[in-house]
Amino acid sequence: MASLMAAEQARPMTLRRAALQQVGRVPKYRKVKDELMRGILAGEYRPGTCLPSENELAKRFGVSRVTVRMALDLLREAQLVDGHQGKGHVVRNLQATQDLGRLQGFGEIMAPLGVVTRSQVLSAGRIKAPPEVAQALQLERGAPVIKIERLRIAANVTMSMDVSFFPLEIGESLLGLDLANVDIFKLIETSLSVEIGFADIVMDVVLPEPKVRDQLGLDAGEKLIRIERLTYDQRCRPIDFEYLFGRAESHRFKLRVPRW
Repeated sequence: MASLMAAEQARPMTLRRAALQQVGRVPKYRKVKDELMRGILAGEYRPGTCLPSENELAKRFGVSRVTVRMALDLLREAQLVDGHQGKGHVVRNLQATQDLGRLQGFGEIMAPLGVVTRSQVLSAGRIKAPPEVAQALQLERGAPVIKIERLRIAANVTMSMDVSFFPLEIGESLLGLDLANVDIFKLIETSLSVEIGFADIVMDVVLPEPKVRDQLGLDAGEKLIRIERLTYDQRCRPIDFEYLFGRAESHRFKLRVPRW
């Protein structure tokens, strides 16, 4: 009787353990997708080259072709590959897709792809505000500001160079924080407890200065996308004026526009 009662008491625990194992199990197609994504981001599969065929991938991972197709569907949704009839799946350039209807930092933009991002800080310190910066931040001409220059990197690919200007009450606090691994927007909101409200954005195509061209590895005469962004806090005070320079093939933009 005692052994029977012990078995009955153990059964719920066994069922719970089985249920937890089922919940934590990663579907095979996601494992295949994650492995292929790691290969793409690590440079094993270069942009413009084809992934192995569905048959080859099925044999490699020990799964069915249906599972492989589901994994490839996810890679297409992440805009990492394109499907071409007769050619298979071609690897695309890694792109930062910015929804112009939302205000997001670089890490937030790349997070849905599962891509690790970081920044290389090129310079950070106090300067006299250039006229356009002083005007944007509503400061006196020549007033001191904090200037931060960074390369934004995703999966070891340099995506953009950002040149940012901040009023002293914001910028000096940022200088002591982790600018290499955390988005500045996140630092402003969490470490500085400043609520970000909105931003005005202007985009154009420009011929970059030599410094920007060299940092992004551009050819002489090659143009890039320049984003000018002025960010305000919830009280409508300008807190961040910046120029974001990026290769055209590394950036994609979307915006929902109403009819009226």
